[in-house]
Amino acid sequence: MIKNNKILKNTLLSSLIALSAISLNTNASVLLQGWDNSGDAGFGDLALNRNDDGSSSAIAFDSFGLLNFDSGLNFFNNSYDQFFINNNGNVTFNSPVSTFTPQSFPVSSQPMLAPFWGDVDTSCTDCGEVYIGSPNADTLVITWDSVGFFSSDSSLTNTFQLVLIDRADTGAGNFDVEFRYEDINWTTGNASGGSNGLGGTPAQAGYDAGDGVNFFVVPGSQTSTVVDLDTAPSNTDTAGIWTFAVRDGELPGDTAENPILPTIDPANPGDYSFEFAITDEDPIFIDPEVAIGYDYIINSGPLFTSVLLPETIGDGLFDLWLWDLAINDWFDTGTVLTGGVWYDFGQATDRFRILGIETTDMLDPTNPTAFVTGLRFDGRGIVNLNQTALTTFVADPSTSVPGPQTLIIFMLGLGFIARKYFSTNK
Repeated sequence: MIKNNKILKNTLLSSLIALSAISLNTNASVLLQGWDNSGDAGFGDLALNRNDDGSSSAIAFDSFGLLNFDSGLNFFNNSYDQFFINNNGNVTFNSPVSTFTPQSFPVSSQPMLAPFWGDVDTSCTDCGEVYIGSPNADTLVITWDSVGFFSSDSSLTNTFQLVLIDRADTGAGNFDVEFRYEDINWTTGNASGGSNGLGGTPAQAGYDAGDGVNFFVVPGSQTSTVVDLDTAPSNTDTAGIWTFAVRDGELPGDTAENPILPTIDPANPGDYSFEFAITDEDPIFIDPEVAIGYDYIINSGPLFTSVLLPETIGDGLFDLWLWDLAINDWFDTGTVLTGGVWYDFGQATDRFRILGIETTDMLDPTNPTAFVTGLRFDGRGIVNLNQTALTTFVADPSTSVPGPQTLIIFMLGLGFIARKYFSTNK
């Protein structure tokens, strides 16, 4: 279907999610709603009149009693004091965006946060609408409530939220982001190659810093499985909620203080997933749950070249084991790694084992910040790896960790995809 020619001029998104500590009523699923003065719909004020591909005017963070952000929102070292709500499931910071068919990030020089970038159409009288609300001075909630798809079709509807949380308590401009998916039923508008809300070019979820380097794509984006965002495992212990922390302008993985956390299967909280992009030579920090040791094994993507282990665990010394293809088993290299010091493997490897974590440390396998590890790789691309945390039985029940057992940590969580941006037509 052809409407007016619409070109995405500046599409950047600027924050990702983290669970807020506010006291709000939630529905049976994951939505934030029903706070004081939240209006008849329970989500605050109407953000946009009924439309297709429309946007709000610029909204200042300090307007309407919204977010504090006195020093601006710091997103990859750019400060933003205003934003635009776009009907098509995203928020941008430099200018409004009307593009309806999602493009793989990075797409332009405009930062964007996209809980569900697809061809949302609220022009049908029985479709839901888009709302903005501020439960408190630190929290902003944007809700796409029971919205339909192009063209003016309400046979299937989606409900999802973007939540921004001021975290100036951790540093000027710091913030958290949440993507909350309550009910996802359609993936694609008819002008994006879809039929009856499915097929074609499905919606995309994630963020783009607009610099061509830093971006994130929620697993399932631009595939038919994006319809499962409300039920699929996320990076929290609740399906349908994705959370991210932005600190000093950077997202998780750039520092040991803000590592990439795993995707957690709500039905099996001992299983973890990591999948992330290697875009440059900077180290990546991930944080599995561990007890006395763990294995790293790459399934696909760049290989390990070096590792940085924490220096505050036990005596700070760890044993390195490698894999011997001749015997098809692990062997002790006799090398002792020192926490806080990068160790270079000399030759890139697809697996290694770390032992020597004292049982007296009693690292809690359910604590996702117990053992932050830095990794470097031999190239760029998407890396997918398994990590198996090793536990052992400890006789004293007051200090024991689960055992004997092995926690399998599947890596599937954070996917980054780089594609050229193209204009699209309706």
